[in-house]
Amino acid sequence: MHSLIPILKAASLLVNVLLTFFLVGVVGFEPDFLYPLENVTIAQGRDATFTCVVNNLGGHTVAWIKADTKAILAIHEHVITNNARLSVTHNDFNTWTLNIRGVKREDRGQYMCQVNTDPMKMQTAFLEVVIPPDIIYEETSGDLMVPEGGSAKLVCKARGYPKPRIVWRREDGGAIVTRGTPNGKVEKMVAVEGEMLTLSKVTRSEMGAYLCIAANGVPPTVSKRMMLHVHFHPLIQVPNQLVGAPINTDVTLQCQVEASPKAINYWTRDTGEMIITNDKYHMTENSNAYYSVQMKLVIRRFHKSDLGGYKCISKNSIGDAEGNIRLYEMELQEKIDFSDDSPEDELDENSENRSYNGFQGPLTETEENSLDPSMNSRCPTMKPGYLLLLVFFVKI
Repeated sequence: MHSLIPILKAASLLVNVLLTFFLVGVVGFEPDFLYPLENVTIAQGRDATFTCVVNNLGGHTVAWIKADTKAILAIHEHVITNNARLSVTHNDFNTWTLNIRGVKREDRGQYMCQVNTDPMKMQTAFLEVVIPPDIIYEETSGDLMVPEGGSAKLVCKARGYPKPRIVWRREDGGAIVTRGTPNGKVEKMVAVEGEMLTLSKVTRSEMGAYLCIAANGVPPTVSKRMMLHVHFHPLIQVPNQLVGAPINTDVTLQCQVEASPKAINYWTRDTGEMIITNDKYHMTENSNAYYSVQMKLVIRRFHKSDLGGYKCISKNSIGDAEGNIRLYEMELQEKIDFSDDSPEDELDENSENRSYNGFQGPLTETEENSLDPSMNSRCPTMKPGYLLLLVFFVKI
């Protein structure tokens, strides 16, 4: 019985050969591709696959070839090339798949699915390997410091495939100011394209964070943040240089400071005595921008000894500045009410419990007609007719 097995295998092989000969030579069925081989675009590091569907393969063989280098990659299901990232799978019918794991840039190129007919049949497809953008930090600018009125040059380099497009934006959404254009105009733009951003005659308003954004259509988009510091000596603006308040109230003095680098700010009396925070004085600073600070001094329970001059002083490594404020007493007029329901000497109950943030004007406030208008009605008056009659009798 065992001696019949080789005979049966040989007979089966003979039948297959005859059937192939019959289909190809007599009937005319030859291997053909059912679907075209599709191009593949894949990001570096991911897996790529090519699928080749062949009908009527018969006794022929499918091979995979790297067309641009003419390197044979695989025959049937056997990988020939010395590349552990390549493999071939077959569904035992008509589909062969070439798998490339962890695609690299060097895998890019033309791939061929080939059938060893005479003449040879083949189809090709292109593998495009794209690379997400990446900032080249060693060739890209960092934070930059320039004097006001100077020039700043920011550089941003990125790698990737296709070549990334570089766009500059301000982090706060403000406009980027470009000067020295060919037409001589100052232009304000939300975004500027190019590897280099040149800013001339820089002002303090251009201080802030700038973003270099690199994109090439392959996610993710990347960016780098660069801080532009513009240095200048302190500048102080005083909203109210003359401030008045009633005795025994709280009064607030204010100064607006602009300085870069950051300044040391403090208050003094006009005598030079430095003011410190205690039960009498309360000092605060509120930042409005990278370079702007609002200084506030609250003087509690204003007293005659607090009258006089005050200075807000700002100093940084470039220079210093000061602002002057004079504090005076404001007299509140008493409102006298002669109505029957209220006593004439009654005063406003809240006249002593007010807080003043700064009044400008004369040292004292007066009202010429501060009395109740009803006072005028109590004084006797003459009508015009009686006045004429009196004049007539005087003449006689």
